[in-house]
Amino acid sequence: MEYVGAIDLGTTGVRFVVFDRHGNPVGAAYHELTLRFPRPGWVEQDPLELLDRTIAVMREGLSQAGITASELVGIGITNQRETAIAWDANTGTPVHPAIVWQDRRTAARCAEIGGEEWITVRTGLPLDPYFSATKLEWLFAHRPELRARAEAGKVLVGTPDSWLIWNLTGVHATDTTNASRTLLFDIRELAWSEDLCRFFSIPSACLPQVRPSVSTFGRLKPGIIGPEVPIAGVLGDQQAALFGQRGFDQGMGKVTWGTGAFLLANTGETPVRSTHGLITTIAYTTPDAVAYALEGSAFVAGAAVQWLRDGLGLIATAAETESLARSVDSTGGVYLVPAFAGLGAPHWDPHARGTIVGLTRGTTRAHLVRAALEGIAYETCDLVRAMERDIGSQLAELRVDGGAARNNFLCQFQSDVLGIPVVRPAYLETTARGAAFAAGLARGYWERFESLQGLTGEEEQFSPRMDNA
Repeated sequence: MEYVGAIDLGTTGVRFVVFDRHGNPVGAAYHELTLRFPRPGWVEQDPLELLDRTIAVMREGLSQAGITASELVGIGITNQRETAIAWDANTGTPVHPAIVWQDRRTAARCAEIGGEEWITVRTGLPLDPYFSATKLEWLFAHRPELRARAEAGKVLVGTPDSWLIWNLTGVHATDTTNASRTLLFDIRELAWSEDLCRFFSIPSACLPQVRPSVSTFGRLKPGIIGPEVPIAGVLGDQQAALFGQRGFDQGMGKVTWGTGAFLLANTGETPVRSTHGLITTIAYTTPDAVAYALEGSAFVAGAAVQWLRDGLGLIATAAETESLARSVDSTGGVYLVPAFAGLGAPHWDPHARGTIVGLTRGTTRAHLVRAALEGIAYETCDLVRAMERDIGSQLAELRVDGGAARNNFLCQFQSDVLGIPVVRPAYLETTARGAAFAAGLARGYWERFESLQGLTGEEEQFSPRMDNA
């Protein structure tokens, strides 16, 4: 039999999933990843750990599926976006830790630059530390010896997909969805902007080649998992989740509750400029077409639950939060704003910080846990309301995925505060499935987009019960 694989390189973990022709997972493996916080507001990762653990889960996932790599027609990649990685082109050695998308070290630089409207017109993005350009600008400013090497192509840069593709295949490439998150990419011309590269002092020679999301990027080097399997589809993680939810048509959207909360809606062949704090981005590209999207990104969602576990020790596992939240009738007047990495859309305040208010002697850990889950729902509500104002109509439903979507309390409370149904697929790892869909389409495993629409599976719907909100 033939299968398609997907690498899902997230912020806190990496997984490899094998899918069959019906879009069902037949095997998977997962490893956690380490985040480092060397200074307040700084977030880094070890690029070599990202690579090593990716290769490990590929091998373990194949073993768990009970197949060999020769049975894979292709492998898709989906990844945390905006994270900036630089490495030596000859040795492959990283020249600096990966600067993660959550990193806020360039907040002062972004404030200094100010309102450069032309940047938003070209890229669809606001000027924010979230995106890659100021991270790379910071790196070259603080490591000036790297600039000359980058100008000569001896130091390469990219987002995590580029790092994986280069190490797995020897090709220095990225796709349009990842390129569109750098503040260096013209989303209408579908090319790196020389003006933006000059503005941020980024040598264009060090940037990866940009290819369509649904296309072949290269073949695995011999020995990684055996045969030279094609890397044949690449999407940023939120675009992959939309792809996995089969959001191929204009007006279709979803929210992913992972480390952050990410609302993405397909706006069709023409980019739509937001007037309510959202960003314009690329949903996906094929060799013949481009689909744009509006996106709202809240930087912390599931990471707030992780903080309750690792930072405060209030819970041992994320699964505990549902029963704890249901054990109290309300938050007891406690509100938690999960702005641990600033506020993203629609507020865009890099200086905001997490806040807990309303504490009393009667506050329990259950109240704090419920307040954290409600905080995720409230920030998602902000994103949805901004999206509705931009598109001029109310969403009929909100499709959800990601790890936090397993939480029934969160799904129900989200439906209550929005007043619309929340729809949850049976298989929540739609990010990995989206990468597999892209790879399968590129390799002819599935002949056309319509072939994927029937691969629905069971879904669960949460309807508003406002008396419980």
